[in-house]
This record gives sequence, C-alpha cells and structure tokens, in this order.
Amino acid sequence: MLLDVRKVYPNLSRRQFSPAFGRLASRVFFGATLLVLSAPLYWQIALSARNTVASQTLPPSATPAAPGSSATTPQSAPAPRPAPNNFPSNIQNNVLNTVVLDPAHGGTDLGARGTAGIRESEVVLEFAAQIRRALEAQGLNVVQTRLGDENPSFDDRSAIANAQRGAVFVTIHISSTGLPGTARVYVNSDLPTPTEPSGLIPWDQAQFSFLGLSRKFGDAVQGLLAQRFKGSPNTAQTAAVRQLRTTAAPAIAVEISSVTVEKREDLDRMASGVADAIARGVVAFKPSYVVPVAPALGQTSPMASVGTPPPNGIPKGATR
Repeated sequence: MLLDVRKVYPNLSRRQFSPAFGRLASRVFFGATLLVLSAPLYWQIALSARNTVASQTLPPSATPAAPGSSATTPQSAPAPRPAPNNFPSNIQNNVLNTVVLDPAHGGTDLGARGTAGIRESEVVLEFAAQIRRALEAQGLNVVQTRLGDENPSFDDRSAIANAQRGAVFVTIHISSTGLPGTARVYVNSDLPTPTEPSGLIPWDQAQFSFLGLSRKFGDAVQGLLAQRFKGSPNTAQTAAVRQLRTTAAPAIAVEISSVTVEKREDLDRMASGVADAIARGVVAFKPSYVVPVAPALGQTSPMASVGTPPPNGIPKGATR
C-alpha cells in the first residue's frame, strides 16, 4: 500500500523557508559531497609524500633486506659482466681440442656408387653424425665441412681446417674397392720441400710440415680399426690424397669398404665401430700433438704462413 505524504503531513506544503536558508543549505550539501568524494585522493597524496621523505632520509649504506631474509648488512654492488668472447677459452695452439670432420663429396658429386643404389656422399654423411657424437663424448670440439647435401670445394674444406687452432683433420670416404667390411687410413705421401723465397708455404704444400704428425695420427686410428674390422691393415698407408695436401694440420683420410655390398645395412653396422676407433685414436694421439714449426718473429702460427689457394682452385697431381 502506498502512503500519501500529503495526508501524513498535511501542514508540510504550508511551511515556508526563506530563500537565503535554501541557498545556504545547497552550498553545505555540495561542499559535503565534494569532501566525501575527494577524501581518497587526499589520502593517496599524503601516503606518497610520506614514502618520499622516508626514502630521502635513509642512510646511504642501508639497503632493504631481500624478502624472507633476516640479513641487515649492506649488499655490495654486483660484479661487472665480462666482455663476450667468441673463442672458447680452452683453445690453444699446442693443445689438441678440435676435430675438423669432412664427409667427402656431396651435392652433384655423388662419389662412389654401388649396384644396390648406395651413394658414397649419403653414407659418409651418416657416418659423420656418429663420429661426431663419439668425438664430442670425449670432450672434443667438432667442426664439419658440410652438414647437408652440399659440395664445398677442396680448397673450401681445407680453408675451414686451416682456420682452426689445435685441430686435426679427418676426411671420410666409402670406397668402391677393397674387402667389404674393412677400413683403411691414408696419409699424404711425401711432398717436396717448399722453396718460396718469401718463406710462405705454398697452398698445395700446406701438409708438408705436418707429415710426421699425420703419420702418427693415422697409425693410432688404423691400429684401432684393425682390432675392430678383420682384414684391415695394421698401419696407415700413403697416397697422394688431394684433400690432405692443402691441409695445414695433422690430417688423415679414412676409407671404408665398400659400396659394392648387397645390403646398405652391412655398411651401416660399421658406423659405430669406425666412430669409436676415430674418437679413441684422436685421444691416443693427443699427447703427441704439437705445433711442428716455431713461428718466426712477426708470425702468429705456422698456419698463418700458408699461402692462399691458387686461382684455378685445384693443384696438379691430385689423385683423390
């Protein structure tokens, strides 16, 4: 039920208020409303001013403790971050740290091919993956001359090896000859003594200063391969290997027999044994590794004294 105000308060409409009183009441009501609405804003301003004063009066040596910590002693400034270094700190000229792994052929150069469709360029890339894992398990850095189906030039591959410090070079091949299931290591045959008046070693004789070390390295790997694969020779063999000639580091070529197997699986089963022999051979050779020629005054290392590739890119007399 609704109530009629005029009946409850019959004299309300007859009460009179002065105009001055009405204006005063309106002003009081407006002022009270404004005060109520602005009170939170004034409170925030007061708190902010208080925090500012407190921070300015804090002693310079005092620092707030970390959350959950009861320590009140001042904390020292963080140590400056070292400048970035693009070279591993453990790389030294006289310490063997790196293996340059070269899966031969690639791209349009398929290498040796078997009747069962086996392609050397594909098989060596898969061998390289297992060899890399075995080397890295020994704590060695690995640099590959190719990771996919490309074909760097001979000189490009040698340039990658010659740019490293404390490195050896291993190129991987699958032959079309030899007793299947065997493996052979080749080192470069003797090279003529460089006679450049400038003292620089010609690019196609870069291996000259490393022939003795390559032989030691090759014998170490070949001995382990012979233990694993019956019918393999006990020592490394020599040959005029094109890829080794232009490499200024201990360098070997590992050749597995062969693409003539009836099943690809026969080659695949050799990969782990080859990888283990190479990795263990590098470790066994490591104490023998030295930079073979002391650099002359003004030279940084023997690798820096190697000349540049010839314009045509392929020296004469290459057999592999």
